[in-house]
Amino acid sequence: MSDRTEADPSPYADVETALRDEFAGVHSATTVTRCVEAAHYGALEVTGYAHAGLVERIARKHLHVLALVASERG
Repeated sequence: MSDRTEADPSPYADVETALRDEFAGVHSATTVTRCVEAAHYGALEVTGYAHAGLVERIARKHLHVLALVASERG
C-alpha cells in the first residue's frame, strides 16, 4: 500500500503516464502503478539508486511479461 496523498505526487508520474498510454487496453492504471512502484524498490535494492529512466525500463519489462502471461492464458 502506498503512503502517497494527492498533495504528494509520485516522483515517477511522467513514467506512469507514459506507460499507461503505452499499455492502454492491456493493463489497468493500477497495474501500471504497481509495476512502477515495484521497479522503484527493485532498482533501489539492486543498484542503490532509482532514477526515472531505470525505473521506466524495469517497469516496462514487468508489463511486457505480464502481458505475455495473460496472452498465454487465453
